[in-house]
Amino acid sequence: MKRILAAALAALLLVSSFAGCSGGKAENGELVLYTWEGMFPQEVLDAFTEETGIEVNYSNFDTDETMLAKLEAAKGGDYDLVIADDYIIETAIQEGLVQELDTSKLENYGSINPVYQGQFFDPENKYTVPYGAGVQTIVYDPSLVDIEIQGYADLWDESLKDNVGVIDSYRVIDGMALKVLGESYNTEDAAAIEAAGDKLLELAPNIRLIKDNNTQDDLLSGEVGAAVLYTSMVTLAKMTNPDLKVVFPEEGIGFGVMGQFIPSDAPNAENAYKFMDYILQPEVSAQCFEYMGYYCTNKDAEQYISEEYRDFLTLPEGIDMENMEMIENISAEAVEVHNRVYTEFKSACGQ
Repeated sequence: MKRILAAALAALLLVSSFAGCSGGKAENGELVLYTWEGMFPQEVLDAFTEETGIEVNYSNFDTDETMLAKLEAAKGGDYDLVIADDYIIETAIQEGLVQELDTSKLENYGSINPVYQGQFFDPENKYTVPYGAGVQTIVYDPSLVDIEIQGYADLWDESLKDNVGVIDSYRVIDGMALKVLGESYNTEDAAAIEAAGDKLLELAPNIRLIKDNNTQDDLLSGEVGAAVLYTSMVTLAKMTNPDLKVVFPEEGIGFGVMGQFIPSDAPNAENAYKFMDYILQPEVSAQCFEYMGYYCTNKDAEQYISEEYRDFLTLPEGIDMENMEMIENISAEAVEVHNRVYTEFKSACGQ
């Protein structure tokens, strides 16, 4: 009888073991998170593990293109949750590397700010949950600037000669001129892009520097009085000098969204849902956005963003999609014109 019981117990244990294997790594409490470095405060990851028992295996990539190559090689496997930029997510979806979301598994899904949903890369919100947005804004030091800046057009003012710094992004800077001319960031009309290039040549005397790294330091040091900056740079600048003014250009705001998605063959998809829902909790979201310095995409979290961050991590009242436009992928022909006019602009600026 003991042998029979022992055999039965062994068989039961073997079946249980195989059952655990068939469920994938979700049974062992692991989440493989794939994104850039510095996207989550450690205390949030630790609190998630403490609450759920799921260990977070945080894997980093340097560029969106690196992420896509790894995901392609893994055929949509290896990773449970990926956070990347909008334009590359569009490609991943087209390649079948992203699974549709079951939003019934996200209790806090209703906290998402709809401004950041329904965009070109996921128009029906089938695949992604927003996690932060980048909004191009103007920041200026009122002690070094003689005018009140309200939009991009003000950067052409003669009083700003040799006093403006801009980030080194052709789509943002060409787009700035396009918006001044009443065009879309995403126009593919070569004549319109050429006209924007001509407009930028008029701006050249006011440009002191064009750089992509730590441009906020030049504003803080007084090297320039006004600058067009990425969101993360605005955060660093404002935290150092709260007297700086942040301007949401009256011509319209260009922005991009980072999205979370579950790869098509994620080994621990259920754990990905648990993590997404956890960081959608308003107070947890506020922690994350303050840490990474990108715009809050969780409307219910805005009330928990501290005062020192709120004016540059949340959109001002009255700003909606009528004032905003995503910078989308455009044709190779349009990109070629953009690159040419932007190169001419940089040359005119002595850069």
